[in-house]
Amino acid sequence: MRSLMCVLFLVLFCSVQMTSSAPFSFNVENCCIAFTNVKIPLKLVVSYYHTSSNCPRQAIVFQTQTGKKHCVDPESTWVNSHAAKLNSRTTV
Repeated sequence: MRSLMCVLFLVLFCSVQMTSSAPFSFNVENCCIAFTNVKIPLKLVVSYYHTSSNCPRQAIVFQTQTGKKHCVDPESTWVNSHAAKLNSRTTV
């Protein structure tokens, strides 16, 4: 009886280890690999969003009127200025 309990405990322990060590997956599609160097005119930008915190590089993505998405560096001053102006557009 004691050996059966040990075997059951071992099986339970191993199954918990296998499920907890499963790799964490996230959608890499929405991450930015590189930033654009071109300053996008504000009149063309419709919206923006921040990439996921799971992405290797944090970025802001500007979407233009034509539907194109541009990854930009959130540390750039013009990017923060554009984001602030877009925020004021939506709150007015």
